Amino acid sequence: MQEIEPGIIKYPIITDKTTKSIENNIYYFRVTKQSNKKDIKKVIEKVFNVKVKRINTLKDPIKTKTIGRFKGKKTTYKRAVIELYKEYNINLFNEEDNT
Repeated sequence: MQEIEPGIIKYPIITDKTTKSIENNIYYFRVTKQSNKKDIKKVIEKVFNVKVKRINTLKDPIKTKTIGRFKGKKTTYKRAVIELYKEYNINLFNEEDNT
């Protein structure tokens, strides 16, 4: 059996759109390009101690960037859109009391 690589998940993607979707129990993560849905599910359930309902993955297309007369390619990455069951959630923000 293949061992689960702990470095599959790079970091959570936090934007205005993704923070609105947290209310619906949907989270976005940047993952390695080689990872698949089964590996991502196992790592998410193990690290955050939650149950995953559904996973969608997508790879961003390669984009060219021009700076002056030089052209190059922007690095692309793979995103994982993870939906959890209603009774579970992931705390991405540190909530501290400043009293």
